[in-house]
Amino acid sequence: MHAPSLLFGALALLACSQNADRRSASDLRQTPAATFPETFEAGTKGAYTEADEALATGPWHFQDGLIGSTAEDHKDGQHAARLRGLGRLTMQFDAAAGVRQITVSAAAYGSDGPSTWELWLSRDGGRSWQQAGQPVTTAGPELQPHTFAGAAGEPLRLEIRKTSGAKTRLNFDDVVLTTATGPAVALGGSASPGASGPVAPERPRRGQREPRPTAAQTPTTAPGPATDPGDNLLLGNPSGATSDPANATNYLLVRPQFTSGYNATRGIPVWTSWHVGRGDLGQSPRQNDFRPDPALPRQFYQVSPQSYAGSGFDKGHNCPSGDRTANLDDNSATFLMSNMVPQAPHNNQQTWAHLEEYTRAQVQRGLEAYVLMGSYGRGGTGKNGFAQTLDQGRVTVPAHIWKVLVILPEGDNDLQRIAAGQARIVAIDTPNDNGLDPDWKQYLTSVDKIEAASGLDLLSTLPPAVQAQLQQVMDSGRAN
Repeated sequence: MHAPSLLFGALALLACSQNADRRSASDLRQTPAATFPETFEAGTKGAYTEADEALATGPWHFQDGLIGSTAEDHKDGQHAARLRGLGRLTMQFDAAAGVRQITVSAAAYGSDGPSTWELWLSRDGGRSWQQAGQPVTTAGPELQPHTFAGAAGEPLRLEIRKTSGAKTRLNFDDVVLTTATGPAVALGGSASPGASGPVAPERPRRGQREPRPTAAQTPTTAPGPATDPGDNLLLGNPSGATSDPANATNYLLVRPQFTSGYNATRGIPVWTSWHVGRGDLGQSPRQNDFRPDPALPRQFYQVSPQSYAGSGFDKGHNCPSGDRTANLDDNSATFLMSNMVPQAPHNNQQTWAHLEEYTRAQVQRGLEAYVLMGSYGRGGTGKNGFAQTLDQGRVTVPAHIWKVLVILPEGDNDLQRIAAGQARIVAIDTPNDNGLDPDWKQYLTSVDKIEAASGLDLLSTLPPAVQAQLQQVMDSGRAN
């Protein structure tokens, strides 16, 4: 071959190589992210030895567990996870923010007896964990689905913990994580070549919500996005409540509609936290289906509507019915008795009703609100006079009822915007008295004063300097 031909051939090979590299990089960029459910079909781990296993959604850590494929393994497909003893099954990666619901199917292995297991969630990459829902006792050979609330505001990972039955085994299959729009994205794995699915979104920073749809993406008739359940605790956990049933005076009760620190010895919440946006306000009618809360641990006394009967106190909502009218389920959730306090009728129906209506009016004009509400002390005056408790001492009548509103223009990156001074802080503290003034502005105070009276730590996710500044402000009661 002549020299010019050699040179031409080399250039052609180089061009082909560069094109291949470009195609390879493009292919990598376009590789879709894996999505849930995790079906365990990709696993081959056949021994109980502790180890990681690469599954379709990403790496999972097995402790006293394996991938079962025998006739005795109860499964949907060819494989299921199997745990023995006190085994654990842990995601070694995060699911992208947005998870609203988690479903795990479980069955007893073979003809084994019943075992108890728990689902635990981590919002900080596995550094700390909180129990989701209540322990589950599984018996029988049929896979039964069990549903838990997610933590939509942040990426999360989950861990299944077998907690009883030294000689019994459990099968787990079809771990389903869903968002408001479909399957959750797994940030730990990629779908197989050719598979369809969404590309994993950028992980939001802690305290940052996923971007809302723009006006161009949202139909003009849409009321706006509903509250992401993760928003309900954006401003922090005021009492450091936990999901441990042994912590009866400070039990963390998480629902998509609101989150509470519940005191079972008082029969009322210590505090409740929620977010109100345009999408939370709709046309669903008030349900009035007051009822005990089945999500509370069995050992807690179940406060019922009858606990308030003839007391002279209203069943006063913490998270109001009017803040959850997007659908019937959301409205119904506000009538659980775990969301109630004994409230003087004029306090509830006048002063607080006016404040709630004011809050929703701000939202309807293009703002959003983070709300913290709680109570403290013992003894209030209803229409029948003074009382300290109801239901033979099982339900405490609080002496004071308070609320903190953090109101800001609708947008994203709310913690950053609050820290930058874009929010208005309104704090109210009222005596639980039937002679209350109907004008809520008569009871304006500061967050600092509510903290001093209640012993809580409010707005704790904000930087300390920002907290110190915002918590000493007393609002004028007028809209900016």
